[in-house]
Amino acid sequence: MMTNEFLLVFIIIPIFGFLISFFIPEKKESWLSWTAFTTVFLQLIVLCVFIFYWIINGSKDMNLFELSLVKTNDFDFFIDFYFDKVTAVYLFIGALLTSMITTYSRYYLHREKGYKRFFMTVLFFFLGYNLAILAGNFETLFIGWEIIGISSFLLIGFYRERYLPVKNAFKVFSIYRIGDVGIILAMWASHHLFHENITFIRLHNYELVNEHLQNHTLIGSFIALCLACAAAVKSAQVPFSSWLPRAMEGPTPSSAIFYGSLSVHLGAFLMLRTMPFWEHQTSMRIAIGVMGFTTSIITTLIARVQSSVKSQIAYSSISQIGLIFIEIALGFETLALIHIAGNAFLRTYQLLVSPSVVSYLIREQFYNFIPKETQKSIFSKKLENALYLLSLNEFYLEKIIKIFLWNPLHTIGNKLNFLNLKKLFLLFLSTYIIGIITLYFKNEIPTIIINYLPELFATIGLVFVFKAFTERKSPFVAWLLIVFNHFWIVLAILFNEKVSYYEISLYIVGIVIAGIIGYLALLKLKSMEKRILLNQHSGHVFEHPKFAFFFLLAALGVTGFPITSTFIGEDLLFSHIESHQIILAFLVASSFVVSGIAGVRIYTRLFLGTHIKTYHELPYKSS
Repeated sequence: MMTNEFLLVFIIIPIFGFLISFFIPEKKESWLSWTAFTTVFLQLIVLCVFIFYWIINGSKDMNLFELSLVKTNDFDFFIDFYFDKVTAVYLFIGALLTSMITTYSRYYLHREKGYKRFFMTVLFFFLGYNLAILAGNFETLFIGWEIIGISSFLLIGFYRERYLPVKNAFKVFSIYRIGDVGIILAMWASHHLFHENITFIRLHNYELVNEHLQNHTLIGSFIALCLACAAAVKSAQVPFSSWLPRAMEGPTPSSAIFYGSLSVHLGAFLMLRTMPFWEHQTSMRIAIGVMGFTTSIITTLIARVQSSVKSQIAYSSISQIGLIFIEIALGFETLALIHIAGNAFLRTYQLLVSPSVVSYLIREQFYNFIPKETQKSIFSKKLENALYLLSLNEFYLEKIIKIFLWNPLHTIGNKLNFLNLKKLFLLFLSTYIIGIITLYFKNEIPTIIINYLPELFATIGLVFVFKAFTERKSPFVAWLLIVFNHFWIVLAILFNEKVSYYEISLYIVGIVIAGIIGYLALLKLKSMEKRILLNQHSGHVFEHPKFAFFFLLAALGVTGFPITSTFIGEDLLFSHIESHQIILAFLVASSFVVSGIAGVRIYTRLFLGTHIKTYHELPYKSS
């Protein structure tokens, strides 16, 4: 009988495939494609054998506590893996479809610039997907969740010299990061609810969950709501549905694997994985069902008026996922899994054949056009016209997000347009020194004032990243604002008790190292290009591809991506935010998320898009 340790094989195989492809020269197309295909196909074969043995041995849930990264008196950050029927279905779908996509892409992308970059990103995505699906706790899930997010950004912006792919890649990444607030807050609240790093297998203990929820109903509802919000963003449910068609700017194979089959179903996976926690909260089930029903109706109407075949498939997929959310809300777990598999296979097939279908239909229409007979509508003409216009405008979903999400960010950030490097240093040092002095003498300051100071400092940090997000002139100012934000977060948390210097150092060391590397990189870029600004896309990756790669790593490091100790430090610091400090938790979570958006925005503006120098060939704006 196979032991739980065998679950590690499904993580090791993608890692080895990714590392091997990293050292293969870009000109060796067949080596790159065969490495990717062999990696994924080997995973598929091993998985099929594993699932067969798992079924004949009783299909019992498996849990593997793999590694405790950091352990303190109050908290244990560990990597945990979990395997059940939901994991089995998702892993099988992922391995089968990714092996098909790698085969298809071998010919589809032949002699394309970025051939190696494409296959490496697909393998990186595959690693993140396996981590998320096999995750046994929220921390492990979030690592995979973040890898999938950055992989999406890289693949949507695959044609990085064009304007629309780059613009839409950043737009999708921004929406993804907003959804991350839900995961972060759910992790924070679950630590306070269970007083431990809860694993998914323990959520199946009805007595344990029910005992905690009976005494803390409000926290339970808050966690369920945060998870539903994160799932809605990842699966493009209303009001976040507009990002999915924009993601189709990437190559057709990446559209098929990400937004037709795998990535778009991760929201449903999150709800299935945490179902034992929220299934007894009737109000939550109703909310999820209503969200799915609303999404299905709206996206069906939008899909019927799309002029692009990929957009039509995207909205059709969202409509089906809305139905899947209804099935999950009703408790039909097995039916939802069957529906997920069917929808994933169908959308992958539709997207892969879409280029051929379009050409066939155009030819058929040219030679054998027969006008359709007009059918009598059950709706009045006014209602029909109103629905048609609403559908054409995608029910103004993107405008709603812009008004309620991005416009406030821009408004606050633009209030600090007076900042330059000198003023920024003076403002930060003067206010931060006052904050340190206040912390030192906090026992002598009235409690009523002390209680509001953490929220005040966290708000200052959040305003800093708002300004970093809206900065249109100096990348140095934007970069330092992101770095300084993390110092404000540390100061806000230090006002709470029991925060050790070890935990603070875990968090801040990664930020400082990545911040210094990024700042030196900006100085080097300025010395090479003389003038660098954020008011447009500069496309410097055209001439400095390796330099762009290392700056991207620095940008990810300074925003808490799991490549530095900061990722662990974030979770440790969050565990010191008290359960009643919901506003502080929201402010800190928002700072993490917006700083991530601002950091990737600097990279996007400086390195992606049409090259700023006019002697280079100019591509078309859209793919």
